[in-house]
Amino acid sequence: MDKIVFATNNEHKLREIRAILRDEIEVFSLADIDCHADIAETADTLEGNALIKARFVYDNYGMNCFADDTGLEVDALNGAPGVHTARYAGENHDTEANMRKLLHEMNGKDNRKARFRTAIALILGGEEHLFSGEVQGEISTEPRGEQGFGYDPVFIPDGTAKTFAELGEEAKNRISHRARAVKKLADFLNSQASITD
Repeated sequence: MDKIVFATNNEHKLREIRAILRDEIEVFSLADIDCHADIAETADTLEGNALIKARFVYDNYGMNCFADDTGLEVDALNGAPGVHTARYAGENHDTEANMRKLLHEMNGKDNRKARFRTAIALILGGEEHLFSGEVQGEISTEPRGEQGFGYDPVFIPDGTAKTFAELGEEAKNRISHRARAVKKLADFLNSQASITD
């Protein structure tokens, strides 16, 4: 199994996943398989949304695939934005507006602890598998850094004073929530490959 579909058209996520998996597995996007559907993420958990996307691809294209959903969970906001992370400020996925809203909601709050959590749903040969990864950190008081995407300029992972956007892609890919979930996915895929070799 050297080819798999990642149920996304998010170029940032796709590049990040391909960098983490390197050359072990060829990863196709939804556009690569000519899938242009807007797959509604209607579940109330990250795992549920990831499964919705993976099942859509498997059911309609019959290809092994995986999908992810990532949430930023902020303690002082009772776990928000959570499953609404990408649409926190509205349905148009405006990352700048999302960050502005988050910083506004955090204004004056002393507890800035937060975590990024990624859930990955894999469908391989019709069987479903779930993997997760998370990184603890805190929300900065203002955006910092030019790299990364989404909330990277306002998230400071534990163990560093820099935001994900200041750390850069290579450093982020070593410690991020997505990297941790993808490592579990890759280990599982490699174990399956060794069984079938």
